[in-house]
Amino acid sequence: MFLDIVKAVQQRNPALGSYVLVLRGDSRARDAADPSRLSDEAEAWLAAHAPGAKLSEEKVLLSPYPGGMPADRAVTVLAFADARHLAAFATRWTADPEPEEPDDTNAADDAQDKPD
Repeated sequence: MFLDIVKAVQQRNPALGSYVLVLRGDSRARDAADPSRLSDEAEAWLAAHAPGAKLSEEKVLLSPYPGGMPADRAVTVLAFADARHLAAFATRWTADPEPEEPDDTNAADDAQDKPD
């Protein structure tokens, strides 16, 4: 389904180019307080790693399910100048975050405090 959305966005606005990513509503890259913009961390990452990336909101005609009546839907889109920038962003911001490693410094202290 996401490929269909990307194709619809590109057809509606060819100026976005070939390297387009549609952000989900729950994307970690979006600002939690204002989902119409990126988080400060994501903006800083883009400035450092994918200069020229553009955030926009696009309207596309989509069916809610196969065979359903199409309706206009607003989607948040990031357009990249380079495929490598899109791939790097997708790797960093769309993958599930890695779980935190347990802090082993306290484990050694706890072992010393226990009686034998």
